[in-house]
Amino acid sequence: MMQEPIVEAKNVDVNIDPSGFSIENLTGYALEYGVPLLKAILIYIIGAFIIKKLVKVINKLMDKRDYDLTLKKFLTNLVKWVLTILLIVTVAGTLGIETASFAAILAAAGLAIGLALQGSLSNFAGGVLILIFKPYKIGDLIEAQGELGAVKEIDILVTKLITPANKLAIIPNGPMANGNIVNYTAEGKMRVDTTVGIGYGENMKQAKEALLSMLESNPKVLKDPAPSVNVSELADSSVNLAVRPYCKPEDYWDVYFWTIENTKLTLDKEKIEIPYPHAVEIQKEA
Repeated sequence: MMQEPIVEAKNVDVNIDPSGFSIENLTGYALEYGVPLLKAILIYIIGAFIIKKLVKVINKLMDKRDYDLTLKKFLTNLVKWVLTILLIVTVAGTLGIETASFAAILAAAGLAIGLALQGSLSNFAGGVLILIFKPYKIGDLIEAQGELGAVKEIDILVTKLITPANKLAIIPNGPMANGNIVNYTAEGKMRVDTTVGIGYGENMKQAKEALLSMLESNPKVLKDPAPSVNVSELADSSVNLAVRPYCKPEDYWDVYFWTIENTKLTLDKEKIEIPYPHAVEIQKEA
């Protein structure tokens, strides 16, 4: 009789999952993906905490330096968003995501926006400089870019002035920051410059004393610096006197017009002639 072949029994691994996963595989996946994920979460939490603290410190520094509220909010948000974007890029790199292409996209987008908003960015930069260094503030009487007026508003892009004719002048901050600015209010005192001519035959000393007494009678004319009346020019047909009172910036126009009007009235009262062109009639012989 033929013997049946003997089949040897083999041990079967009962831990093998029919789908192909095992406990060892799960452990490997956990180490491969779980650890970077945990690191990314920790980096984000710590980074967000640092950003929050840093923004608070920046706010305190700007409060101490009395920065404009608009500028403070803008700079705070700018710092917060820039640091948040850097944090997100860092977290993405920790998870194994390629960040080079992401950075290139951000750079290209920034360049495109910069080229499209070139003029506006210049005005924006000028506005930041003005709000930081404060060459003028709201309420100041300034002269810039061919305009004279009181500062009504300082935006991040433009400065708004109210002119003596009560017109609104809107000036971009780029030219304002890069051009000449005359701030009449900064020192708290302004000199009103007017000139009047008297005849060569008139009593110059009498005219000066009368005009100086006139200036001292106005309560809006400051005592310090004291007003002055001096000879400024020996012109062709007149001796020109520089009449110069000082006043507060808010009283400038009142003192200016008052000085011009009362200079004429005072010289008339003193019977001092102000030269003017005379028409000469020439009679033709018949």
